Amino acid sequence: MRGLLAKRMKFHLLGAFLVSMGSAALYKFGVAEPRKRAYADFYRNYNPMKDFEAMKAAGVLECAPAK
Repeated sequence: MRGLLAKRMKFHLLGAFLVSMGSAALYKFGVAEPRKRAYADFYRNYNPMKDFEAMKAAGVLECAPAK
């Protein structure tokens, strides 16, 4: 029974480190990178004036009434 806590602590510390690094990597490559690509793809061809005119024509904006 001597040294049992220290031996188990090393095992659990290593396991916790590996699980945390694995989950961080999964989040980065499974969520963050695809989200960055989606935003980049959206804004690559985005025309804010065209979007403004569409919202203005639909009557969404109160400050710029549709004519």
